[in-house]
Amino acid sequence: MRIVLCGFRGTGKTECGRLLSRLTGLPFFDTDAVIEERVGKTIHEIFSDDGEETFREYERQVIASLPGSGCIIGSGGGSVIDPRNVAALRRGSTMILLEAEPSAIEQRIRNTTRPALTNLPFRDEISLLLEERKHLYTSAADFCIDTTTRSPNEVCLSIMRILNEGTADRGAGERAVRFLRESGVPKDEVRAFEQAVSGDPKTRLYAIAGNPALHSRSPALYSQLFSHFGLNCHYTRLQAPDILPILRICHDLDFRGLSVTIPFKASIMGHLSEISPESREIGAVNTVVWCGGKSYGSNTDWIGIRDALGDTGSKAVVLGAGGAAAAAVYALLSLSIEVTVLNRTVSAARELAGRFGCESGPLEAFDRIAPDIVINATPVGMGPDKKSLLRKGQLKAFMTVFDLVYTPPETPLIRLARNAGCRTIPGTEMFARQAAAQFRHFTGISVPLEMVWSMMS
Repeated sequence: MRIVLCGFRGTGKTECGRLLSRLTGLPFFDTDAVIEERVGKTIHEIFSDDGEETFREYERQVIASLPGSGCIIGSGGGSVIDPRNVAALRRGSTMILLEAEPSAIEQRIRNTTRPALTNLPFRDEISLLLEERKHLYTSAADFCIDTTTRSPNEVCLSIMRILNEGTADRGAGERAVRFLRESGVPKDEVRAFEQAVSGDPKTRLYAIAGNPALHSRSPALYSQLFSHFGLNCHYTRLQAPDILPILRICHDLDFRGLSVTIPFKASIMGHLSEISPESREIGAVNTVVWCGGKSYGSNTDWIGIRDALGDTGSKAVVLGAGGAAAAAVYALLSLSIEVTVLNRTVSAARELAGRFGCESGPLEAFDRIAPDIVINATPVGMGPDKKSLLRKGQLKAFMTVFDLVYTPPETPLIRLARNAGCRTIPGTEMFARQAAAQFRHFTGISVPLEMVWSMMS
């Protein structure tokens, strides 16, 4: 067993780590104390003499050298800034985030000798750093505990309860297994999920939520990534016509994260505690992380689209008016590309375009626009669907055609575009890039895109 405590200064990592060490008989390593011992200087002296960058390098070296099992680790408040640290700390571990209100942190650390990290007043620095690091902390942790009003003894008892019993409601696993069976999830995946929820209580759960969700490549990809990075996590599918029964399962089993696909990217927003600014502008969430009773929504679809496009033109058409289309528009505008939204339902196209200050119209307007870039953000062409919203004669060799549908990898639109001499971008390009970004949200670990591609092949 390896337990890692992370969080801001003053949340109780050192004191709780020492208490846990006495309770479990495992040695305790405080990364800051180890750095001071190895370097022969205090943290304050390292910052003053050598600077923060040198301190961070010492921190990386120490974290990489810690025992891989059989210990308790208290990590420095800024260690999660570097995803390499997070990968090293999380491997084979249960990582617990200790949180506290800024006022409590200020009171606890006011008389310490740690150096300032900004030029702001003490209280303002705490608030700023907490805000900057919040998503890093919530991504990196398996479990979250608020220490504001709890004594170190109470916090340690909560940690031991989590380690021994988990956090799921009694009977929730059996209900979720029945849900998966009834929704058509493959039998082998149901059995694997049943083993996950009835086995180690520290196993953290993730899923793809959609209707349909059975086509998704996410379970296979994330299962490989969890295994590669030594994470005690399990990923499944949650398919239903409504988001509420899915969210009920996530609540009762204390799910850690959720990938969100059609048709829930917009409707799930009303059920979340906090939503990223990008998601609010897009009007859709494809990534949910739960931590400490709160739910955080973000959107990585637009990142996958933006990064796959690169420098491809100046005028684009987006086909569709749903959540994926909104992400495409947002990505295109971030690249300073002129956008027109086309849709069968013209009023939906007009509404989406109006939100972003773009042009809109019916599908029939495509030939008049003659765009450099075409993005299909509809489900047309998915699975056994052999249709394409565009005909071969409408596609010109100067166009870049990007189909966000990734099942099958070569959709009818991609096939037509390739035959017309267009540059084509299959949906797997977007999927791989958004998945890498989503994995960072889920775990705090930065996964190389090449690794994602190798696991998808």
